[in-house]
Amino acid sequence: MAKGYWIAHVHVHDPERYKSYLAEAGPAYKEHGANLLVRGGQASEVWGTGLGARHVVIEFESLEKAWACWNSEQYQKAKLHREAASTGNIVIVEGSA
Repeated sequence: MAKGYWIAHVHVHDPERYKSYLAEAGPAYKEHGANLLVRGGQASEVWGTGLGARHVVIEFESLEKAWACWNSEQYQKAKLHREAASTGNIVIVEGSA
């Protein structure tokens, strides 16, 4: 079965509120078996523009688990903090490698 991934490019404009998002999202990630492969760190934009300063890749056992986490009540609560503290893009992708 192919894995599922969340890929996010984020610009945080309220770091204090973003901490609340991270704290509340953690239990949802844990419940759905998320493996954070990339979270923050130094990055260089080599193609394209405006991806944001923070990059995140989260791996799940399957695409279904990735969607279950996204749709979970716990993550939906956490998401309110993310939306208030940042802008960006998130995609949920089925892995093929």
